[in-house]
Amino acid sequence: MSLINDRLKQLNIVLPPAPAPAANYVPYVKSNKLIFVSGQIPMLNGELVTGKIGTNIEIEDAKTAARLCGLAIVSQLNEATDLDLDKIKRIVKLGGFVNCIDEFTQQPEIINGASDLMVEVFGDKGKHSRFAVGTNSLPRNVVVEIEAVAEIH
Repeated sequence: MSLINDRLKQLNIVLPPAPAPAANYVPYVKSNKLIFVSGQIPMLNGELVTGKIGTNIEIEDAKTAARLCGLAIVSQLNEATDLDLDKIKRIVKLGGFVNCIDEFTQQPEIINGASDLMVEVFGDKGKHSRFAVGTNSLPRNVVVEIEAVAEIH
């Protein structure tokens, strides 16, 4: 019986397929007891979520995009643990990049979309260290990109 899979069902969360890498890198690397998840970008119904905060996307939409990145991270962790998310001891760190205008200063609120998801899914094991920074551009004009480090049992 998988506690995390049960929690996902209770939360009505269906994990998307783990995204394939878009270039010459791997989606995650396991090293000792750590899993390093490459930067995940927001996808909704097979389409990239694009835009720049302060120009053409609102804060709540960007926060939702960060949650989509979080779902992709959980999907990658699911693959890395051979479909056994109960092997995750804790989420160690998230790193978030937000595509925004120079004057925007609410990057942490955006990345909360992914941080909140980690705690919803993993409980206290989902609490993590983090960074949230703004940038003037992200690949393919996506709104956010988020990477993760997790520890396994």
